[in-house]
Amino acid sequence: MSIATNIEKSNKLNPSTSAVGGATGLEALELGAARIRVDDKKIINCHADLNQLVPFKYEWAWDKYLTACANHWMPTEINMSADVALWKSTDGLTPDERMIIERNLGFFSTADSLVANNLVLAVYRHITNPECRQYLLRQAFEEALHTHAYQYVIESLGMDESRIFNMYREVPSVSKKAAWALPYTQSLGDPNFYTGTFESNQRLLKDLIAFYVVFEGIFFYVGFTQVLSLGRRNKMVGTAEQFQYILRDESMHLNFGIDVINQIKIENPELWTASFQKEMIAIIRDGVDLEYQYAVDTMPRGILGLNAQMFREYLEYVANRRCAQIGLAEQYPGVTNPFPWMSEMIDLKKEKNFFETRVTEYQTGGTLSWED
Repeated sequence: MSIATNIEKSNKLNPSTSAVGGATGLEALELGAARIRVDDKKIINCHADLNQLVPFKYEWAWDKYLTACANHWMPTEINMSADVALWKSTDGLTPDERMIIERNLGFFSTADSLVANNLVLAVYRHITNPECRQYLLRQAFEEALHTHAYQYVIESLGMDESRIFNMYREVPSVSKKAAWALPYTQSLGDPNFYTGTFESNQRLLKDLIAFYVVFEGIFFYVGFTQVLSLGRRNKMVGTAEQFQYILRDESMHLNFGIDVINQIKIENPELWTASFQKEMIAIIRDGVDLEYQYAVDTMPRGILGLNAQMFREYLEYVANRRCAQIGLAEQYPGVTNPFPWMSEMIDLKKEKNFFETRVTEYQTGGTLSWED
């Protein structure tokens, strides 16, 4: 059986490889000797051959892929012995501190699985650019690492794994965020959904904003701040280091998603209508309210020098940044960042003041270089 026959058979079995989703398989072969030009490439609705990686059009996507590969790490490389001893001690942590650890592990352990499934089953299908897909493959692997990291912490501490992993179903403060995200991720994964019309293109753009800007760009930051605050006080340092690596990865995921969203806007300016912008602002504001409620539920009393009202200001500050990043007006005038030490980590380039040390730069092989 010829290669062309095999590909044609594969395309009949998998309608998602139609021309709407990019030229693949037999369609690409039928182009003969025609070469792909940079101008042929598009983020969505591209009919150029998806199998031809170069010439690059979106260098930023390839650069992010290379950076992510250089920043490789594994959860099992991080020593959890101090955390185990502290967790098992009777007076090492307060009940509120223990709740913070458990609730955040309950949310993140399933949230990153949701993210990975969304990438593999939905986002990848609709992005019709090979260098962007290359990064998405790397991102999916990193999401698997994050789920591994949470499981590694839960197992190391001897927690009731079933109870922690079921929190997203059983604990309202955890389940509400997952429930909010599901409609957006499920619509992307609808096997009958294809881009190519104004309505479907706009729907994809909305779902990407909900996914990257809100779910990954707002919903993760209360939990990150809480756990990293414990680490800064020399408590649960192994768990905090896991979260630090994860935050580094997630910051890159967010930046990639913002670039994809903005590129879709550039290539499809008709999608960015005034009414659509109002809808996106409402989504972002809903995300802030929901994440603030999570802060209240996980931190009913002041702890670690933090309180829920500080998180309200912080989330509004983060939301302003997210709005600016995708070309929307800031929604919370005058708010400032109550956690300036977190901004160093979110900016990704270099991280300072963590465990009273300074991260000088990222290294290949999963190790960080620490300078006193």
